[in-house]
Amino acid sequence: MKRIIMMFIRNFFRLPQMLIGLIKYSKNVDKYSDEEIYAHLRWIVSNANRGGNVEIVKSGMENIPKEDGFIFYPNHQGMYDVLALLDACDRPFSVVSKKEVQNVPLLKNVFVCMRALFIDREDIKQSLQVILDVIKQVKAGRNFVIFAEGTRSRKGNETLEFKGGSFKAATKTKCPIVPVALIDSFMPFDTGSIKTVKVQIHILPPMYYDEYKDMKTTEIAKEVRDRINKTIAEYSAN
Repeated sequence: MKRIIMMFIRNFFRLPQMLIGLIKYSKNVDKYSDEEIYAHLRWIVSNANRGGNVEIVKSGMENIPKEDGFIFYPNHQGMYDVLALLDACDRPFSVVSKKEVQNVPLLKNVFVCMRALFIDREDIKQSLQVILDVIKQVKAGRNFVIFAEGTRSRKGNETLEFKGGSFKAATKTKCPIVPVALIDSFMPFDTGSIKTVKVQIHILPPMYYDEYKDMKTTEIAKEVRDRINKTIAEYSAN
């Protein structure tokens, strides 16, 4: 909370422009292009990071597929994860998020601007419909972020088990699966410190359909998690 307050204070003169734009876009998301909305979101995040002493260290941007219609699969550390990805990736993407985010002030506006799909993990029918919606949109060329752990780890840079069902949208669309290793992404919002923190984002080489077409979703989940864990082990001590 201290860091969030600092972000607001240090961007005091930009706040009106930030908030007015955020509210305008979230209330009329269909009236504006994804590129226009996304540019405003990235501008907000960039300024918030500077004001909040958050440095984004990114690598592997060349691994982002050239054609749209792919899915990022990052490890999940906290509420800052999506904002970190917004800063790192210059290509618009949507996100599948738990329904509770709809109750978080401002963050819910960000997710609406991203055309996020909200999932009720206790409603199997609704969860299935979200998967079907992701499949439809990825086929149409929209990019997504799906957190295969299902919930944030709360163990720092340790990952939870990746759920095979999270990869059904990818296997049904035959789209590129892009593993993303997040390191120290929990630190900006989930610690009480306001000291400068470095959040690392490593975009790993994508798995294309030819590589995973003969694998079960549980096998894909394990492979993606293994690649992410290997990267975390390599870079988290640096």
